[in-house]
Amino acid sequence: MRSGKLALLAAVMAFALAWTRWSLAGVEPDGPGEMPPRDVSVFVQPSAAELAPMPADFERIENGWLTLEFPSSVRDRIEPLARAADDLRAGLSEDMGQPVLDHALVRVARTPEQMAELAPRGAPPPAYAAGVAYSSLHLALLALQAPDTWEAPDAAELLRHELAHLALADAVAGHHVPRWFDEGLAIRESGEAWMKRWEALWNASLGNRLLPLAELDRGFPSDRYDVNIAYAESADFVRFLMRSADRARFGSLVQRVRAGASFDRALEDAYGTSVRKLEYEWKEEVGRHFGMVPMLTGGGVLWAIIVGLAFAAWLKKRARARAKLAQWAREEAALDAAIAAAEASRKQAELEPAEDELPASGPHAPVVEHEGRWYTVH
Repeated sequence: MRSGKLALLAAVMAFALAWTRWSLAGVEPDGPGEMPPRDVSVFVQPSAAELAPMPADFERIENGWLTLEFPSSVRDRIEPLARAADDLRAGLSEDMGQPVLDHALVRVARTPEQMAELAPRGAPPPAYAAGVAYSSLHLALLALQAPDTWEAPDAAELLRHELAHLALADAVAGHHVPRWFDEGLAIRESGEAWMKRWEALWNASLGNRLLPLAELDRGFPSDRYDVNIAYAESADFVRFLMRSADRARFGSLVQRVRAGASFDRALEDAYGTSVRKLEYEWKEEVGRHFGMVPMLTGGGVLWAIIVGLAFAAWLKKRARARAKLAQWAREEAALDAAIAAAEASRKQAELEPAEDELPASGPHAPVVEHEGRWYTVH
């Protein structure tokens, strides 16, 4: 009975989350949320790196520390990225506890195939990636179409993700950090897929399937379900390390790795406890957030949250519909006004005689009209 109740409550929560995400996005749900691997920070010896020349139909924006190369046809999409780059770098420097990104080159491709052409020779990006960072070269590549789906990824989100990789490599002077830390930081900084990460953590906590950090240190799983958990865990554990009370500790961690300490040793020294203890505390926090006890003992709160999410989604859809209807009404009113003005102008033209039909006359030359023509009376 208890297991059946748990399964029912989990199914209700999953449905509520899926429906809410669909409502907020304005599209139909297409199955379980997935977080495919975004990229892998690729190391290339700078002395051996050889970049293909910028294509003839590309142009360049020089923004101090940042150089952007992109197709001329998408300039309107790239210029906002250049304008936001300084704030992004400032935020990354604050998080790392030191200045980062004194220079970076970002090459923007139309497709994943073109992104591979723009990559260093002999070091193509992963086939599944819409973006990739080459930290040793201070280089990031972005594609304006995602592999397989051919959808347009969020270019600003991609840029934040890849620059976070470059910034971390700068901050630790190229010393090794675990992949979960590298990817977790990039995901956190980009703010991507927060709802999918929330769902992945929920499901993993419910099924007691959270992955040990030591396992993620060795590499991310290949299983589609487990890799979602791996990315969600990575981002959330980095969030845990960067809590307001621990921001100075996080900066100390980065500084110790930069000085040459191993990552585990630097983490233990900065936070004053072992990695295993930190992981235990994090899991306890996840359990409090996603545990089943509130569902069984305080179901009213859970239902209130579900109803609140659904109602907020409905309100947003209703507001979107009203805005669209108002836009259509304005467009129709403008069209009606234009038609009315044209009709009035046409009628006025019909009422007024043509200039060549009016005889020249002075005050002493009276005129008369007969059968549609004008005659001067002498």
